[in-house]
Amino acid sequence: MYHDVVNFLVFSVGTIGYLGIFFLMFLESSFFPFPSEVVMIPAGYLAYQGGMNIFLVILIGILGSVVGAWFNYFLAHRYGRKLILKFLKEKKLRKIENFFEKHGHISTFNGRLIPVLRQYISFPAGLAKMNFSKFTVYTAFGAGIWVAILSLLGYFLGENEKYVNKYLKEFTFLAVFFVFILSVIYFYYYKKKKLEL
Repeated sequence: MYHDVVNFLVFSVGTIGYLGIFFLMFLESSFFPFPSEVVMIPAGYLAYQGGMNIFLVILIGILGSVVGAWFNYFLAHRYGRKLILKFLKEKKLRKIENFFEKHGHISTFNGRLIPVLRQYISFPAGLAKMNFSKFTVYTAFGAGIWVAILSLLGYFLGENEKYVNKYLKEFTFLAVFFVFILSVIYFYYYKKKKLEL
């Protein structure tokens, strides 16, 4: 089953090319979330076969992720507040907005490395009207790390289901652990700086 899915995706990406990677990663990062590993791992494997350039695969994957995140950002920026206020009180919404005004950069970066959350982190950023340039940079940085990991897994391990699953779980755990440590360090220095003022 796994090999059939991989072969189908490799064929699909190979047929559509870099545009296919961009489109699928745009969808993955926006309104139609599905695991990015089903796109980038086969794309990496296709690069290993010589059908694509691994550096372009990673670059296009990042670009698709960023543009998909932009879509969610602007959707929340334009319509989010009206919609959220139907389910949430103004006071609670303001707390979310205040948090993202102060910690939007670290939240956006961290969010891109956490499964499931990576597709939705753009909504609170848009809702809080986070600085768009900062949002783009931290989204690209976080997405870039994940896209590179997946692409290189596909490039070096190809169709080997056992090792792909093994290392994917390990890298996912490491990414979450890294996010946890980074968050602890960030908030420690944030509180320390706040106390010094």
